[in-house]
Amino acid sequence: MASGRAPTPAAPGSAIAVADSDHNIIYVGTGEACPRGNITYGDGVYKSLDAGRTWQHLGLRDTRHIGAIVVDPRNPDIAFVAALGHAFGPNDERGIFRTGDGGKTWQRVLFHDRDSGGIDVVFDPRNPNTLFASLWQMRRQPWGFSSGGTGSGLYRSTDGGFTWKLLERHGLPDGPLGRIGVSVSGADSNRVYAAIEAKEGGVFRSDDGGDSWMRVNSDHRFRQRAWYYSHIFADPVALDTVYVLDTGAFRSTNGGKDFELLPAPHGDHHALWIDPRDPRRLINGNDGGATISVDGGKSWTQQYNQPTAQFYHVAVDNHWPYRIYGAQQDNTTIAIASRDDEGVIGRQDWYEVGGGESGYIAPDPRDPEIIYANADSGQMTRYDHRTGNLRDVSIHPLDVSGNGADDLEYRIQWTEPVLVSRHDSKVLYTAAQFVLKSPDQGRSWRRISADLTRNDKSKQRPSGGPITLDITSVEYYDTVFALAESPVQQGLLWAGTDDGLIHVTHDDGQTWRNVTPKDMPEWSMVSIIEASPHEAGSAFAAIDRHKVDDLKPLIYRTHDSGKTWTRIVSGIPDGAYVRSVREDPRRKGLLYAGTELGVYVSFDDGGHWQPLQLNLPVSPIHDLVVKDDDLVVATHGRSFWILDDLTPLRQLDPGAAVPEVRLYHPQPAYHLHFPLDVNRRRPVGDNPPRGAVIDYFLKTKPAADEKITLEILDAQGKVLRTLSNHKKERFEQPAEWPDREPPADLLPDAPGMNRFAWDLRVEDPREIPGAFYADEGPRGPVVNPGSYLVRLSTRSGVQSVPLEVVLDPRLKDTVSAPDMAAHWDLATRTTQDIDALHRAVNQIRTMRRNLATLQAWAGGEAGSKTLLAAAADFDKHMTPIEEELIQVNMKASEDNLRYPNRLNEQYDTFIATIDADDVAPTVAQQEVYAGLHRRLVEQLDKWKTLANTELPALNTRMQEAGVPRLEGGQGD
Repeated sequence: MASGRAPTPAAPGSAIAVADSDHNIIYVGTGEACPRGNITYGDGVYKSLDAGRTWQHLGLRDTRHIGAIVVDPRNPDIAFVAALGHAFGPNDERGIFRTGDGGKTWQRVLFHDRDSGGIDVVFDPRNPNTLFASLWQMRRQPWGFSSGGTGSGLYRSTDGGFTWKLLERHGLPDGPLGRIGVSVSGADSNRVYAAIEAKEGGVFRSDDGGDSWMRVNSDHRFRQRAWYYSHIFADPVALDTVYVLDTGAFRSTNGGKDFELLPAPHGDHHALWIDPRDPRRLINGNDGGATISVDGGKSWTQQYNQPTAQFYHVAVDNHWPYRIYGAQQDNTTIAIASRDDEGVIGRQDWYEVGGGESGYIAPDPRDPEIIYANADSGQMTRYDHRTGNLRDVSIHPLDVSGNGADDLEYRIQWTEPVLVSRHDSKVLYTAAQFVLKSPDQGRSWRRISADLTRNDKSKQRPSGGPITLDITSVEYYDTVFALAESPVQQGLLWAGTDDGLIHVTHDDGQTWRNVTPKDMPEWSMVSIIEASPHEAGSAFAAIDRHKVDDLKPLIYRTHDSGKTWTRIVSGIPDGAYVRSVREDPRRKGLLYAGTELGVYVSFDDGGHWQPLQLNLPVSPIHDLVVKDDDLVVATHGRSFWILDDLTPLRQLDPGAAVPEVRLYHPQPAYHLHFPLDVNRRRPVGDNPPRGAVIDYFLKTKPAADEKITLEILDAQGKVLRTLSNHKKERFEQPAEWPDREPPADLLPDAPGMNRFAWDLRVEDPREIPGAFYADEGPRGPVVNPGSYLVRLSTRSGVQSVPLEVVLDPRLKDTVSAPDMAAHWDLATRTTQDIDALHRAVNQIRTMRRNLATLQAWAGGEAGSKTLLAAAADFDKHMTPIEEELIQVNMKASEDNLRYPNRLNEQYDTFIATIDADDVAPTVAQQEVYAGLHRRLVEQLDKWKTLANTELPALNTRMQEAGVPRLEGGQGD
């Protein structure tokens, strides 16, 4: 057993079991066991002793795909694992494993051969010494799938899982058998249900503990694609109630003879938990996520709160903000904004764009409202987002489901490539076994290559046997899998096949040259070809061999149009097989690789790689793309993620000495306005950082008393904002609104890379401690587009870099520089007024505190009455000024509905009305400002007069009485 602990299992969980005797103990088996072509593998078993907060690895690393895991209801140290083993090849660590010491050691208690593994194991709930388990002989290959054989079978143990007996005949179907699911009723140990894949398969039932069986249901709804389903669950209380999961979720209440369809959302159901104490409570897992019912399946919770999308590829457009596109496994295609003015990316920001679950998506680079998308079996659409018009532009719109690839005119596999030419957006390219081109946005197509594959007919046979054929385009082989156009040379195309060939053309398909790397292993899949954005002769190829049971990473690089290739995988570990590679369009030789275990980066043209994981969950990265200064990745199971702002990576020199401190040149910041309230309590995506992203490196963490400062200066050298790593003490209004997010004002100072997002605001006005507002109170205005300077000061010295703030691209033709200058002038004058108002209130309140101190000092002194009366009279004259400047009774955000707004509250709401503007002030705004300013000057003059006349006289009396003079200070 490994001694290290991790916060969560590093591999995808496929099976989970909570100990009945101690709910803090959880076992998780990793690696998907419904072996679609897009499954990912695991690394064994994990265990938590604290209800999932921390985990430890328990071994069984080479099991790869675990079908089930169960824990003895009496003893949490006893557990069984049904290990399917390698999906794409033979191995020994498969079958049924038992632990009796909490996972410290494992014993394989049931094994048939290196091609058959465990797929299900269950306890008899009433007698844990009795268990049932099933073994399954299956194999996936790039060109096919096989379910069933002599290694499949249903087994029973009556001695706690140490020995097992194969159950056959006595009503069970003849072999070969395929996948088998099994479940024992919690009401009666004699009642056992099984879903069995066989020629005469279906739902089987035993009423004598497995000694004899009868087929109670042969409905094809429960047998279709049996290798993918065969899930069956007996009710823990009701003897005759049993659930079967397939494309739908079904329930029988008469022992499996008849079933009703439950209204569980989505489809393709794979997991079910039934509360043993209240069977009306159900949790269902399907290809759309997880959902809960508390009324016995009559109604279910929604699934749009789970970021579990599985994307095959990712594309971006040239809209602003740019949109991200992908096709979701078992869901729709999607376009989603990369940012939203609400502060988070919500449901209003995404929509479907045609196509289907498996394809590429290609937005028109010149008109981002036009999107091409495809799906399995060659379906392709053109979508116009302006009109919602969707039309078919397939190369051959004929449904060939159920046919083997050898008989097809076009061998189009599951993720058919499609791209729009960067040089002429009317031109589209796609591929089958050859490359095709459309000159007219998909209205017509023509072949521009011969068959570029090995065309091995032995690898184009129908898939699924020996029991049930299951033919989708996932298993179509000898196809052009990867297609790329050079961004810098028109007519230069690269084509890579799933059977291990690479071709290139320099004349738009008139002639092709085989440039396959000489040392590339046969039957490798060319997953992605990246044509360099810097030079025509350079390209990179991500090679994926996991479907031939080889998990080693493989990337090739060429700088001479494929004449020679170099392997570039140093630093990427075995197991992180590569699906995608991209070159940074702004820094030549800066590469990104998407692997099964995460993202890697190379600064030296692939010579060396290192992880670029950061906070990205460990998940398969099927594709990635660089858009402007962002890296966008398509995960398979964790949705889209964006690494905002690559500018620090582009400035790194891996060969340079590590500096004590380094301030990086920031990317241009968009002049935007960020919301005060951000509702994250719903299904949302994260926006980019709120403002100008400033990155800096600290070799070591500063000492506790060491201050680092970050200053923003304008073009004339005036300091507009100062921030530091020491928290600024300020009054915080008691919280009332859960979605309110206070602005960041504390610099991080961790060793290594640090990032701070300046919200583009200048220094706030002086605050009035204890003042209440309808929001967070007035803030400094947002700076205008222009040139600024960022200055970082540390013990090691001072570093400065320029920063550009650029206009919101959406306002390009609607806002002028004079408009913004006029707006800035009004915002600045208003802020200065607020600052003056706050200073005056602070001076008055400081004076009042001093008067209170005087009263406490002089209260017992003889002859102090005259002095105290003078002090009280001075306070009396201050009070009406203060009460005009600020509503002194306001102690909550909506107290102004009870106590009228005064100048302070009116200034605050007024500046809020102009804060989100970018245009010249309206006449009404100017008029309101003039009125506020006039009233403020009137009160400030009164305060100035009071301080210049009555205060000196009072100070003279105090001096005569031996009391220190009263000072209001500067109002800071």
